[in-house]
Amino acid sequence: MKQRKIIIIGAAGRDFHNFNTVYRDNPDYKVVAFTATQIPNIAGRKYPATLAGSLYPEGIPIYVQDNLESLIKELDVDECVFSYSDVSYATVMSIGAKVNAAGADFTLLGPKNTMLKSVKPVIAVGAVRTGCGKSQTSRRVAEVLMAHNLKVIAVRHPMPYGDLEAQKVQRFASIDDLTKHHCTIEEMEEYEPHIARGNVIYAGVDYEAILRAAENDPNGCDVILWDGGNNDFPFFRPDFMVTVVDPHRPGHELSYYPGEVTLRLADAVVINKIDSADFDNIQTVRKNIEQVNPKAVVVDAVSTLRVDKPEVIHGKRVLVIEDGPTLTHGEMKIGAGIVAARRFGAAEIIDPRPYAVGKLADTYRIYPNIGQLLPAMGYDEQQMKDLSDTIDRTNCDSVVIATPIDLARVIRINKPNTRVKYDLQEIGRPVMEDVLEGFIKKIKSQ
Repeated sequence: MKQRKIIIIGAAGRDFHNFNTVYRDNPDYKVVAFTATQIPNIAGRKYPATLAGSLYPEGIPIYVQDNLESLIKELDVDECVFSYSDVSYATVMSIGAKVNAAGADFTLLGPKNTMLKSVKPVIAVGAVRTGCGKSQTSRRVAEVLMAHNLKVIAVRHPMPYGDLEAQKVQRFASIDDLTKHHCTIEEMEEYEPHIARGNVIYAGVDYEAILRAAENDPNGCDVILWDGGNNDFPFFRPDFMVTVVDPHRPGHELSYYPGEVTLRLADAVVINKIDSADFDNIQTVRKNIEQVNPKAVVVDAVSTLRVDKPEVIHGKRVLVIEDGPTLTHGEMKIGAGIVAARRFGAAEIIDPRPYAVGKLADTYRIYPNIGQLLPAMGYDEQQMKDLSDTIDRTNCDSVVIATPIDLARVIRINKPNTRVKYDLQEIGRPVMEDVLEGFIKKIKSQ
């Protein structure tokens, strides 16, 4: 049988996992390249030989996705494997059309070949889009499990944007570990809230090695919590899965890949933000859940807001900073910061786009629909400096920080500022305790 030449189309996450689980040790295939998009500074590097295995002593080059069609022809590629998340069906199939027109097959890998089996119970939390409220749902699930004296080890969907060899397996048990592993703002936003609640959290590149380390964590492990990213389905086979949907983007749960997969896999679905969404949009989401997953338990919820210093908002001209990926490929137009600014009486929300510098200005060019919000982009030191400089330049009275971490701790902000914090709160019944009752009983009976 002729060895098939493969390009894996990715964004520094699912692509590496698909390679590790399906292709790394399989001599029937030769992965000749990765392509990269969404995340800056990935293309131009290599997936290192130490991670790629014995079949790839030179490693595997990573190219920009823009070069995909020419790469297919130059490298005589047989098959392209689409391996990133939070993209519309139209985008997926447009890429598929380009691949087919260039002569190659177009493939989507599924759970059977890519989900790893744990010896511990696994609960997964995912979402149909970036920015639905998955992170606070993960924290809420962890709180319920910990209240039953279960030792929860969280594992986060990958964000390996630095030294891939050094990031093979990362363990975060203290705030100091964030510095030790040279975390970006995006990584800190996901890891720090777990650490603050007393959970150990793992992440990295090689999720087989990560899973085995988490199962044998020195603090003990009763249950693995898969904390999903973007709208991807889990890398680990879950015993129970919770998926979060967003009525601010009705219909996206059936029109974005692989968000609909996460919805169809769910045992429970959380409809978040019902306090700020239109009634008709909430009903649309309910109808779509019923259409594709009628057996799922549905939980109504809100993301409750807390503001450290309301006086920094009231009557002031404010700059609102939101989580970066939520605004970029998540395409959100309204987040917790905007809600808080309106609720606490801001006089005006200032548009930061005229003041953006450097890589932040580039971000607005790449994602022109972000609007009058400032994305907390921080994939490298230059982006963090550009973020700080943009805040300095913006003609505002104060800054509303609606990121999961205290942004003022990691970048310079020379203006009055306040944080918006948010947690998941269930409305009515069932609550998360009800939803997880059977899962918890099963763990304790083992």
